[in-house]
Amino acid sequence: MATTAGSTPSLQSFLQQCAARVEARLQAALTGAAPGAELLQEAMRYAALGPGKRLRPALVYASAAAITTGDTRPALCDDAAAALECIHAYSLVHDDLPAMDDDDLRRGRPTCHIQFDEATAILAGDALQTRAFELLLQSDAEPRLKLSLLTELARASGAEGMVAGQAIDLAAVNRQPDLSRLETMHRLKTGALIRASARMGALAADATSQQLDAVSGYAGAIGLAFQVQDDILDVTADTATLGKTQGADAARNKPTYVSLLGLEGARDKLAALHREALEYLDPLQGDCRLLQQLADYIVERGH
Repeated sequence: MATTAGSTPSLQSFLQQCAARVEARLQAALTGAAPGAELLQEAMRYAALGPGKRLRPALVYASAAAITTGDTRPALCDDAAAALECIHAYSLVHDDLPAMDDDDLRRGRPTCHIQFDEATAILAGDALQTRAFELLLQSDAEPRLKLSLLTELARASGAEGMVAGQAIDLAAVNRQPDLSRLETMHRLKTGALIRASARMGALAADATSQQLDAVSGYAGAIGLAFQVQDDILDVTADTATLGKTQGADAARNKPTYVSLLGLEGARDKLAALHREALEYLDPLQGDCRLLQQLADYIVERGH
């Protein structure tokens, strides 16, 4: 997946390549159900192999390309990307449950607990989470690097990352936290896994500490920008375009950047985060154009 000056693929082509690679790895990882657990595996595949942006895998591959002009270790990036998608898919399955956000639609399809049943959805999420760590444990990375990758994923996924963000989000319903608390929530709920994606790609490419800091800053900015744009789209796009229920956050009286800053204020915040992300790329030595294009995509996307 390495790129050199003059040969960087278009973003659309790059995203298609990333999706093909990670989906092939997921297909292989989500086969061979235990006897009697065929429905569980079907639900896991439904959640992980359905339509999606594959943003986190793209960040793995793009970050590796931005660190080095040499070998980006594509097989290891495949394992990291698939592990991240398993965690992301599990989080969406659980977020959609009646006890959480109680959504019926995800990516234009019935949510997992609607397509199957609530108990199967819970178990599918549990199994996807553990499969993520199995993928990294089975990778060909040397032990020290494998431990670093596992640490990144565990920290971003758990009580110091994504799960903490979801807990804060649930506690904020029918309340109006200030902007600082809203930002903390989203840096954990959405941003932590996005940041881990970029860092894991950089680690796979043997990033220096300075390069890892730069990638982390970039990913922190785009992770927050992703949520700001989500909040904007929740009030400006329709359900068919979004692939999920339009206005769902407002209906649940959940705080958003739009509710706190207004629509124009949220757009100004989005533009500032975009500029911040691009400024972090200066210390990197590889081809940063894919990371630049991904930042553009995140703030300009329509769903």
